[in-house]
Amino acid sequence: MKRRDFISTLAAVGGLAALHVPVSDAPPLLARPFDLDRVRLLPGPFLDALEVNRRFLLAQDENRLLHMFRVTAGLPSTAEPLGGWEAPVNELRGHYLGHYLSALAKMSQSLGDADLKARGDRLVAELAACQQRIGNGYLSAFPEEFFDRLRDGKPVWAPFYTLHKIMAGLLDMHTLAGNAQALDVLQGMARWTGRWAQPLGDEHMARVLEREYGGMNELLYNLAAVTARDSYRELAHRFDHERFFAPLAQGRDELKGLHANTNIPKVIGAARRYELTGEQRYRRIAEYFWREVTTQRAYCTGGTSNGEGWETEPGVLSTELSGYTQEDCTTYNMLKLTRHIFGWTADPACADYYERALFNGILGSQHPRDGEKLYYVNLAAGLWKLFGTPTQDYWCCTGTMSEAFSQFGDSIYFHNDAGVYVNLFVASDLQWRERGVRLVQETRFPQEEGTTLRIQTGKPVRFALRIRVPYWTTGGTAALNGHLLDGFAAPGGYFVLDRTWRNGDTVAVKLPMSLHLHAMPDDATLAAVMYGPLVLVGRLGTDGLTPDVLRAEPTKPRTVPEYKEKPIAAPELRTRGSELSASIQRGSDRELEFRTVGQARQVTLVPFHTIFDERYAVYWRLV
Repeated sequence: MKRRDFISTLAAVGGLAALHVPVSDAPPLLARPFDLDRVRLLPGPFLDALEVNRRFLLAQDENRLLHMFRVTAGLPSTAEPLGGWEAPVNELRGHYLGHYLSALAKMSQSLGDADLKARGDRLVAELAACQQRIGNGYLSAFPEEFFDRLRDGKPVWAPFYTLHKIMAGLLDMHTLAGNAQALDVLQGMARWTGRWAQPLGDEHMARVLEREYGGMNELLYNLAAVTARDSYRELAHRFDHERFFAPLAQGRDELKGLHANTNIPKVIGAARRYELTGEQRYRRIAEYFWREVTTQRAYCTGGTSNGEGWETEPGVLSTELSGYTQEDCTTYNMLKLTRHIFGWTADPACADYYERALFNGILGSQHPRDGEKLYYVNLAAGLWKLFGTPTQDYWCCTGTMSEAFSQFGDSIYFHNDAGVYVNLFVASDLQWRERGVRLVQETRFPQEEGTTLRIQTGKPVRFALRIRVPYWTTGGTAALNGHLLDGFAAPGGYFVLDRTWRNGDTVAVKLPMSLHLHAMPDDATLAAVMYGPLVLVGRLGTDGLTPDVLRAEPTKPRTVPEYKEKPIAAPELRTRGSELSASIQRGSDRELEFRTVGQARQVTLVPFHTIFDERYAVYWRLV
């Protein structure tokens, strides 16, 4: 197996510092993402959001994050405990520090930021001290007794879920930030996990897997790839949940009644098993699940779940709108799975979905003022985005969004031996060092309907430049060095320029956007309004939204944020889908602001990712 083919199987890990040759039957990928340190964001909405998150990460107190780890290990700590899901009485405590390590590792690569890396290194050293004090490889912010309860079938929240976050953070610190100590600590935890699971028979382990365990299988498969130790791969397989996988392998959707984010990470683990072993069954599981969720169980935003669960049969979503629709973790993990599926298929439909979920499900989930994160992306009319209270929440989504806002460069571009894919229109600078190419993308998208790509190279080099032509565009054009080209690709494909590139070559692409409806699959009279990939929301004002109402109360153990005011009704929208432009018109060419026309109540519409601290409507009743 060629070294580059092995590296391709590690797309979910990225930036690996220690590579070993795994099994020879690992399948090659059609497309591979670039490591985060190869892509630098340029000024625009994504760089702005990343900088807000950087301030949010640096505002965290290291000693407070470590407090319960030290207490559990019997080490002294005078730090004030954190609140919410990190409070000393909360059984999920410690999970955020794992996310935090991952976020530091990813952002340090994204920005080349030595301060962030140094903070991560300090935390790893302190965790190593806690692990050494305990003495058996165990490391957590709660005692081993939680795992005794899990083994014995007694009530306990989700101890392996938390362990997974810590282990994943350590792996990211090793593979992305080059911290060798993190791998030592991680392997100590993995050995502890193996000893814990070893006495359990298959039936007993199956009962354990009914409790949420995050992505333990994915993490251990990744660790097996980094270390080339089959024992970790065998341990990972013990966390493959066969009762959940079996229907998916046979192409059956039996997701109704399941907790969404308990199960999406399991499928990511299945994807990793396929990438390491070539077992087609696990590819079928991942691809069927991805297709079913993105086409039958996803909203206009690309997100999925309601009240954290799938409560209906496939394609039934009109009854699933509430203040607790679309848990942020689910969107984060569906994007993670999408990166795998695209690597296998190079299917532009994956990139279309990724763009829609990124803009509408992720980008607006962080408050631009203080970096606080959403738990749920509310899709019910008349409510608002309910953000957390600093140091008092630390929901699961606080962690996943800390990671999401640290890694915006990871899926803009993919590559293979033949060329490069431009999947997202994000202002950025790509260093393709293996080919001696620098690709600079200049765009104000989505304000600008298109992008410009500039090639810099020391000598002529041939490769295929593949530019995604999104499903939503009404047509498009491309110009090479100012000359209009023929044969532009149809929406839902790629425009391919396979040529010898010279320094200074420029490709300018125009991708016109238009208004269109995204109707509920089970109710055509309930629809969202979209402009290109953007969900537009109606601004419904700030009635009753005082500062204390806009933010969630400090979270008590195992609770979720609650709205303190009731929703208000949204107006109906009088339109025909084919005549939408007569009912909604753009205010100006410079701003993405729209206004209803000829309605009983006129409403202004703006992109979902730009609205904060006011009520809104996503779905409209059409009359």
